Amino acid sequence: MRKFIIILSSFFGIGYIPIASGTFASLFAILPYLLIARFNNVKSLPIYLLLVLTFTLIAIWVSNEAEKIFNEKDSHKIVIDEVAGFFLSMVLLPAYNVKYIIAAFFLFRIYDVWKPYPIRSSQELKGGLGVVTDDLIAGFYACFTIHIFVFLNYILGGMLWML
Repeated sequence: MRKFIIILSSFFGIGYIPIASGTFASLFAILPYLLIARFNNVKSLPIYLLLVLTFTLIAIWVSNEAEKIFNEKDSHKIVIDEVAGFFLSMVLLPAYNVKYIIAAFFLFRIYDVWKPYPIRSSQELKGGLGVVTDDLIAGFYACFTIHIFVFLNYILGGMLWML
């Protein structure tokens, strides 16, 4: 079980990359996202959200157990939370559109590093919940920002994508 926790929490070893392991995990999160992306539309949204919720609950449990193994609060080796956050950042965005995936990736990383309110304070939550919650909020912020941009782009007749 210990090996299983380490493999999942480090997202198959990515957490062991010494520099920017969270960024690499977010980048590699695109691959499993593409497997579930077909459900990321209005018609199949409940399925997509159920998949994201299930993955998030697993991430919370795995992160909680990994903190005990690594004997460290929110160890840089634990990057499964970045995957859950990225999945959330893509909710109801065009699933296979590269510009949305790139935008979600960069905005998610910006919010995750910057940690605007209440992201930073959510890290005070105990165990795996604290590890994962800050990334979920960063994912929500990224998703919300992109949806605002898409809405404004629509209102302005597509002028924003020309920037």
